[in-house]
Amino acid sequence: MNTSVVTCVYRHAVREVQPGSALDTLLSDQFQSAPFDRLWWWQALDRHCDLPGTLYGAGSQQGEAVLALHPIGPRHLHSLSNWYTFRFRPIVEGNPALLVDLARSLRKHARRITLDKVPDEDGSASRLVDTFRKAGWLVLRETCDTNHVLKLDGRGYAAYHASLPGPLRTTLKRKSAKVATTIHTRFEPETWARYEAIYARSWKPGEGSPAFLQAFAQAEGDAGRLRLGLAHDAARPDAPPIAAQLWTVEGGTAYIHKLAHLETARNLSPGSVLSAALFRHAIDTDRVDLVDFGTGDDPYKRDWMNEVRPRYRIEAFMPFAPANAPILLRRTLQRLAARIKRR
Repeated sequence: MNTSVVTCVYRHAVREVQPGSALDTLLSDQFQSAPFDRLWWWQALDRHCDLPGTLYGAGSQQGEAVLALHPIGPRHLHSLSNWYTFRFRPIVEGNPALLVDLARSLRKHARRITLDKVPDEDGSASRLVDTFRKAGWLVLRETCDTNHVLKLDGRGYAAYHASLPGPLRTTLKRKSAKVATTIHTRFEPETWARYEAIYARSWKPGEGSPAFLQAFAQAEGDAGRLRLGLAHDAARPDAPPIAAQLWTVEGGTAYIHKLAHLETARNLSPGSVLSAALFRHAIDTDRVDLVDFGTGDDPYKRDWMNEVRPRYRIEAFMPFAPANAPILLRRTLQRLAARIKRR
């Protein structure tokens, strides 16, 4: 009896994946419980953020392995991700050895591959380094970002609130009665317009892709995962909101995507009060186990979160590709300089 396993390697433009196909199903919310792992996310990056994406995969009767990539230079592929993406990882269903077949097939399409914001709390970064090395690539790994999270370990909001730094608890006690908050779980154009108005008038830089963010909020609202918070000056209930935050909740995790407040209302601490309301809702109503504050080492995140996780950049090079020589030499010199400095 023939027991050999036939592996099929393939590539599909994300925009060409057919609805209802096996690949579409694998990358849907039926199997993927985070927005960054889904076909919808990658198609929206392609559609709204000028990131033409391709799914590179390897499949057999034993499972499937998929990487979503886009070109950034001659034979240089990059993870299909941008500033909206909290983390990037391969999608592996079934036999993890398929990832090696996928990495080996990528040698036909690229001389260099860069994967940003890869986590390792789930083993993704270590698995990718090992995979690409087995497939004949020269691999470098370095820390590129940080991810602040809150692990609740079964605590309710009251216990979590008691663990917050004293100054933050004092602020919430003094300001909460002065700020009224509402949390919307469905997408409404009028509410979204209020969010955008606050963001546009806040200290935040201009939104990278408003169309992407609106499409995401609408899709998450349709799925019941949206948590859009607005804060008002309690003394002026008919005035426009003064703070807004965009969260989503699924799979036991609350994701904090966006937050902004008006500098003119800073004396009311509306951002802190609104954050507290959303934490309370996520913890006591949605019963999440984890709150993920995305990437970036902003000091204010440390007040709310209790763990910091690294995010890694993994670069894979074809060893004898002449075009890789300058970057490999530069990286080697950088590492030598870093070692000398540590001494």
